[in-house]
Amino acid sequence: MRVSARLMSMQLTQPSKQLQISAFLSERITAGEFPSAVYGVYENGKHMFADALGHAVVDPYGIEASINTVYDLASLTKPLITTLLLVRRVEQLGINLADSVSSYLTEFRDSDKSDISVLQLLTHTSGLEAWRPLYLLCEGDPARAIEQILKQPLEAETGSRVIYSDLGFIVLGILLERVTGKSIAELAPEEIFRPLNLKHSFFRPEISRQTGIAACERGNLYERNSCRELGFPEYTESRRRTIWGEVHDGNAYFLGGAAGHAGLFSTAAETLQIARQFLASETTLLRPESCELFSTNLTPGLEEARSVGWQLATTSDSTAGTTLPPTSFGHNGFTGTSCWVDPVHQRIFVLLTNRTHARALPFANINATRREFHRLAVAALENH
Repeated sequence: MRVSARLMSMQLTQPSKQLQISAFLSERITAGEFPSAVYGVYENGKHMFADALGHAVVDPYGIEASINTVYDLASLTKPLITTLLLVRRVEQLGINLADSVSSYLTEFRDSDKSDISVLQLLTHTSGLEAWRPLYLLCEGDPARAIEQILKQPLEAETGSRVIYSDLGFIVLGILLERVTGKSIAELAPEEIFRPLNLKHSFFRPEISRQTGIAACERGNLYERNSCRELGFPEYTESRRRTIWGEVHDGNAYFLGGAAGHAGLFSTAAETLQIARQFLASETTLLRPESCELFSTNLTPGLEEARSVGWQLATTSDSTAGTTLPPTSFGHNGFTGTSCWVDPVHQRIFVLLTNRTHARALPFANINATRREFHRLAVAALENH
């Protein structure tokens, strides 16, 4: 009911097309897809539309979402942090994306994965499996992550398929650490957050920030079930509390809260700020010509159209929908987040939800909601 009342109060100040965005997301909250949604839409140097709906926290008590609510961005960490930092290494250190990973991680040299390139990790064509519970395989020692990833069989021949892989981006995070001597949790503030003057983007949130962060799942039952389905023993040390103010992803939590595949927390507005770095006309952290990497299909003929770190809108059933140009690139996060960039019209669309919170399994598949959000947002921009 509060969402509906809020929408009524906005009618005097918001264009009718934006009201349609908020009304649609309000309906999805009522339908139980997620308890909260915060969105931001950007075009040609301007923040055009934004709103916050629903409750960022339902359990253990209610906290309404606001424009400044911080979300666990989950896999948006892959393009927004890991990819950005790696492309900076290409520019500054002359790293060649075609180089084999074994050039930087000596553990790969005498393995069946020695030919995997940095680019293949970035485009998810390495053949590595999607996921394995490193917190079980490593027997409590995060330093064994590479060792255990190398022990896993390839799911496909390297370069032959797109297999979206958390393991691949965990490797990229460790590669960055080896090359720079600094962890992602150190590099991101130094090279991204502080230069962009971001105040609400971070890894490993301080406890004092908890009430400003959207909550996630209670007990991480999803991963416990996944372990069981894969034949691993029950993970008795899994978190049974509401995961709130700490990273939801179990491997990222095990690896210290910051990894190449997950761990980033941010607001919708600051997510937009980071995403601007992938637009040639806007970036301040990359050379403009480097931005061509993000809209170029490097996996033609394979299951997905992938660029460096991103999925392209030409991928069948992508969450871009049908209203974003083919060169648009984007990414989703498991917790219910998404970010899509349209380099043709200089637009960015960010939708943050906490679909894992206060809901029994299975979590809602919100891909149709993401597509409709983009359709309504494009309509609002074209009628603004």
